[in-house]
Amino acid sequence: MARSLSLVLGLATFASSCCPQQKSKTETVATMPKPDPVDVVAPTPHQAAQAEVARLAALADANPLLAPWTGPDGGVPPFDKMSPEAFPAALTLGLELRGAELEAIVTNPDAPTFANTLVPMEDAGRHLGRTSTLFGVLTSGLNGPEAQRLDEEWSPKLAVANDQQIRFNQRLFDRIAAVHADRASLGAIEARLVDKTYEAMVRGGARLDADGKAKLGAINEELASLYTTFGNKVLADEDTWTVLTKADLAGLPDDLVASYAAAATERKLPGQWVVVNTRSSVDPFLEESSVRALREKVWKAFKGRGDHGDANDTKATIARIVALRGERATLLGYPTHAHLRMADTMAKDPAAARELMMRVWPAAVKRVKEEVAAMAPFAKKEKLKGPIEPWDYKYFQAQVKAAKYQFETDTLKAYFTLDNMIAASMYMAERLYGFTFVEITGTVPTFHPDVRVWEVKDKASGKLVGLFYGDYFARAGKRSGAWMSSYQYYETFTGTARLPIVSNNNNFVRGAAGAPILISLDDAETLFHEFGHAIHYLLANVSYPGLADTPSDFVEYPSQVHEMWVLTRPVLDQFARHYETKQPMPQALLDKVAAADTFNQGYATVEYLSAAIVDMELHTAPPANIDAAAFERDTLAKLGAPREVALRHRLPQFNHLFTSDDYSAGYYSYLWSEVMDADTRAAFAETGDVFDPTVAKKLRDYILAPGNATDRAEAYRAFRGRDPDVKALLAKRGFPTE
Repeated sequence: MARSLSLVLGLATFASSCCPQQKSKTETVATMPKPDPVDVVAPTPHQAAQAEVARLAALADANPLLAPWTGPDGGVPPFDKMSPEAFPAALTLGLELRGAELEAIVTNPDAPTFANTLVPMEDAGRHLGRTSTLFGVLTSGLNGPEAQRLDEEWSPKLAVANDQQIRFNQRLFDRIAAVHADRASLGAIEARLVDKTYEAMVRGGARLDADGKAKLGAINEELASLYTTFGNKVLADEDTWTVLTKADLAGLPDDLVASYAAAATERKLPGQWVVVNTRSSVDPFLEESSVRALREKVWKAFKGRGDHGDANDTKATIARIVALRGERATLLGYPTHAHLRMADTMAKDPAAARELMMRVWPAAVKRVKEEVAAMAPFAKKEKLKGPIEPWDYKYFQAQVKAAKYQFETDTLKAYFTLDNMIAASMYMAERLYGFTFVEITGTVPTFHPDVRVWEVKDKASGKLVGLFYGDYFARAGKRSGAWMSSYQYYETFTGTARLPIVSNNNNFVRGAAGAPILISLDDAETLFHEFGHAIHYLLANVSYPGLADTPSDFVEYPSQVHEMWVLTRPVLDQFARHYETKQPMPQALLDKVAAADTFNQGYATVEYLSAAIVDMELHTAPPANIDAAAFERDTLAKLGAPREVALRHRLPQFNHLFTSDDYSAGYYSYLWSEVMDADTRAAFAETGDVFDPTVAKKLRDYILAPGNATDRAEAYRAFRGRDPDVKALLAKRGFPTE
């Protein structure tokens, strides 16, 4: 198509050079016929847009942050080409190219069809997508002053461009609407992509008038800036630590002392010990330290992130975010932000999420009271002054557990070395889905020396499935928590299959140099959880990337169900071997773990569920003048929340809610997904085989591989033969099922 335009331009060049030469005055000039005029054919808008795409694509292909990925396995992310100063030019060019690609779609003179509208939409923006992926890695895993400045500058710019180029593009929406009106003529997958695209455009403001779009655009631009501000403030508070003296180490296990020493060395404090202000460092300290005043200090530093009344305080940022979300919901015709966010979820409506949460809440609160009562004798023995406080809970619950079940967390930890658990997760994927993992670290670029890389292959055929990156350790500039990232989606719609490229990102704390890294059972389950997310994308069999991502209250289900294999005998026998004796975990110890399976579920459930309820209440309440600290305090009081258990994520540091829209009014999703998770565990238990091939195949075919290409509720019915049973969730947590 660019070639036809060049031909038109070629004719114009030829016409301009066809004038007769001027003759001398003395020369007899013969009368010569004038040549027929050559019409200059101006390019159509569609042809002009195509030419602009070709011009910009040639420039983008020469930019290492935008260009198609090269290297082994069909191309890998060029992490070695990343530098903060290179991103502005790449993002600018990427946006310009995507704009031209969309212009080529909307100027197509042919009537809108799936093939000339939805297909090129799926194909548009690839160059920008590649540099945006790299930019996301920079800001989440390598965040420093330069990256933060870039994020603060570019997040609003990208938000504006997404609105102007896509959501508010009336010509684009008109074409999508025309295809949507005729979707009955399409195949099921294509019709679903049209539906989802049309609905997303409407929720994004496509049907607003010009004034409404201007207001919404301003809201989205400001929100993008506020999300970056919030994340940077929390990260600044997390990049702090509590220094321990040698006396403070009394009673702490050797591996934990070694990890605190390693953390101090990393922060250029050799010969000291520090508890870093991240969960993987704080939680073990709260469980092991017998120094109550120090537990309180560490706990308050961790739970106080974003709430210190200083430059990193996030409460004013939260108030503005909540207010803007309320304005946006009203503008788009929704009662609240929660109603807007949940329109494309399985729950559909805040009432359904509330109903599930409140079914579980009373049993969880009752269990907390029982757990606190069980701690009382141990607190009395230590002459604890005053009531049990939140910073005491983990310490005393560990003592109760040791007395009741005759094992300590440290005993269990000795069987979980990080390298073995990584290998165990891959073994699980082999048994369930026929995957094999071949490490290729050192042969492809990575964004940090800690990152490891594997080729994922189908065991039966040897065919490459995708690539898996593992970034396992905490470091300065890396956001806290654990998450999965998708660098490239599986797709086939262009006729060429693109393989998935995914990563897991954790924040485990290093031990002493050369020493094995021991992790807790909770950490091992977190590792398997994130690996479950990765498996979901590695198993994808979705033609269109627009159908890759599932609803927010479904996406946690595949990750949660894969936690179950940590404590299965086949995994334990091969991988849960004592770091010193190399013996597998004895059955007697596993029996104790199984007996304690529902121990402390009051704490775990209230800690999570109170945060989910506060999230939902925040985003269904009148959004004006929200004081985050006061709101969470008042909401917990109305709930009758136990004072001994703090929110898992207090609002001032709740990255899930305030660094993007993704989990806002959606933290309930973990509980919603756990209903399906618990019921799926029951499906395997019913067979007597934790790796039952029939159940595994159905899980793969109905739940994992289709992505969002089919309705997720219908997919679950196809998998299980019925809707999920909430009783399985209650039983899993040890709560009454009636």
